[in-house]
Amino acid sequence: MENPLPHSDVFVHVRIIIGMVLGLSLARLVTGLTRFLQHPKRERIYLIHLGWVLFLLLAIVHFWWFEFGLSGLRHWTFEIYLFLILYAMIFVMLAALLFPDRMDEYKGFEDYFQSRRRWFYGLLGLMFIFDVIDTRIKGIAHFEALGIEYPIRQAAFALCAVIAIFMPGKTFQAIFVSVGIIYQITWILRLFDVLS
Repeated sequence: MENPLPHSDVFVHVRIIIGMVLGLSLARLVTGLTRFLQHPKRERIYLIHLGWVLFLLLAIVHFWWFEFGLSGLRHWTFEIYLFLILYAMIFVMLAALLFPDRMDEYKGFEDYFQSRRRWFYGLLGLMFIFDVIDTRIKGIAHFEALGIEYPIRQAAFALCAVIAIFMPGKTFQAIFVSVGIIYQITWILRLFDVLS
């Protein structure tokens, strides 16, 4: 069935839905971080966990920014719409894994995060794969404009996430999140400083 709405109206509709879903992620992370201020003696910071919280905050803000690239999409389908909702839901799931509703059965964030690391890194790897599909939806010209660095970056991040699933060592996880944050910041500053 032909879409009766102009593509700009469809984009606004989809952007509102995505914004609502991403808003849940952002709220969860900010509320979770506030727990450290509310209960500094009860809620002990675990640096790897905190690093992934910061990385995810950056990723959500970045996602919201670069999704404007969908404004040029002329033909919207339900499949694209569903994919974008699922992609945004990955952020909600990651945020919920970083800050669960309850942690009664865990000794703290270190114990909790390490016990849930396979789920977290599995979803994180999936997020990088979804990003490639999302970028391709925006058009081949958009995909190619990111250069060869983009697919290498995504593959490296996804591979590191898979390694982190099976490697319980905290050293690898600490290096992964540290390099991830630094790279994410430089990537955003180099490629996405102007909305177009």
